[in-house]
Amino acid sequence: MLQEGDVAPAFALPTDGGETFDLQDVRGRSVVVYFYPRDDTPGCTLEAQEFTALAKDFARARAVVVGVSPDNPACHARFKTKHGLDLYLASDEEKTVVTAYGVWVEKSMYGRKYMGVERATFLISPEGRIAHIWRKVKPRGHAAEVLALIKCGKPGTSAR
Repeated sequence: MLQEGDVAPAFALPTDGGETFDLQDVRGRSVVVYFYPRDDTPGCTLEAQEFTALAKDFARARAVVVGVSPDNPACHARFKTKHGLDLYLASDEEKTVVTAYGVWVEKSMYGRKYMGVERATFLISPEGRIAHIWRKVKPRGHAAEVLALIKCGKPGTSAR
């Protein structure tokens, strides 16, 4: 399981806009990678809206925000348009990135077990190391919590 201080697993995934989000392309900036289960569900929508509401603050803090889920790029595009989202949404249909980050886990609902994405966020330092991990995230207020950590300049987050 990944821990703070580890090198962040590299990835390049297709986005809602038909481009590719490559972690290497944003080296030198803090990167917030938030993993979420599905587009257009209540918790996932709230989380994306809160990150969008703070988009300018993240940009001023030299941080890039990317949401990752197994939904396909077309689904991401609809989700982004429907809710006016201002962030990258990357598609991990093959589940290679959610697996590499340890967030593809067994879940249980109403006694039924299934595999799914654990809501989690990884703050990656400008040097490409994991600066902080939030697991089992509650969406309300999470984006502000992440921004506050970046702004306070936790070692390895480069709040310049």
